[in-house]
Amino acid sequence: MNKTELIEAIAKESGLSGKDAEAGLNATIAVIQKSLKKKQDVRVTGFGTFSITRTKARKGRNPATGEAIKIKATNSPRFKPGKTLKDFVNGVKK
Repeated sequence: MNKTELIEAIAKESGLSGKDAEAGLNATIAVIQKSLKKKQDVRVTGFGTFSITRTKARKGRNPATGEAIKIKATNSPRFKPGKTLKDFVNGVKK
């Protein structure tokens, strides 16, 4: 499913117009991005947690030349699904 299909599905499920569904999705994504940039976790109960993981700087090798290189430290976004989402995807009934 791509973003356009997701917007259509949100509009159909919620009864919102496509324009309103798109605005809601875009706002949700923007809030999550801004929170992660501030290194704040975003927890959606029953769905999962968006967080930032810090990767330390390290030494590496260029596979083409074998030359030693420095790999910079980075922040990477992560998503950890919640139990309810895992159970739903795996067909666990309550």
